[in-house]
Amino acid sequence: MTKRHKPILAIDGPAGAGKSTVAKKLAQALSYLYIDTGAMYRAVTLKAMRQGVDLKDQSAVEAAARNARLEFVPGKTGIILLDGEDVSEAIRTPEVSRNVSAYVANYPGVRKVLVAAQQRMGALGGVVMEGRDITTVVFPDAELKIYLDAAQEVRAQRRHAELEAKGQEQRYGDLLADLQRRDQEDLCRPGGALRRTNDAVVIDATHLRVEEVVDRIISLAREKEGCA
Repeated sequence: MTKRHKPILAIDGPAGAGKSTVAKKLAQALSYLYIDTGAMYRAVTLKAMRQGVDLKDQSAVEAAARNARLEFVPGKTGIILLDGEDVSEAIRTPEVSRNVSAYVANYPGVRKVLVAAQQRMGALGGVVMEGRDITTVVFPDAELKIYLDAAQEVRAQRRHAELEAKGQEQRYGDLLADLQRRDQEDLCRPGGALRRTNDAVVIDATHLRVEEVVDRIISLAREKEGCA
């Protein structure tokens, strides 16, 4: 295992389990860099769309990934720069969401480029990284691995509440069906499939508040800081 000054906190789990929210709060509390792997795939998608790339053309999309300069700003959790531009909001549009899921995130060449970038960003530790394959592919030697889970019904309810708070209406049944479909896709992806490692700490957040999850992981991280 690589000797690091601070540990890598690697968090995997299904969609809607609260990984992003938890990871951001952990990064702020521990003064670690938050690396939003999903945002990286979205940023590549945005770059390809802006360039007029045919998203069904894997080679062209992979070229866009290789030419994309992606950066996260220490101390500014949730900010991603694409070629020096803050695209944190631009990557969250429905069009980007559709295209990243349908095309970009499934291309092996894109995954290879972004996994390498993620490994460079986190090599020295002191980072919080979440996604589907962080503990299995990106950093299998991470000092602290977390598998964050929650019941599908609860994940759908939380998403429904989030959308309502933003004034966006979507039926709970549709959200639940979408989560069920997403879970199946994530488990069966040819690359970067969701897996739970034997050495991961499993946290079921079905009946836990975000703060409770964060506090538990902070305690685990503090233990690892002396061993990194």
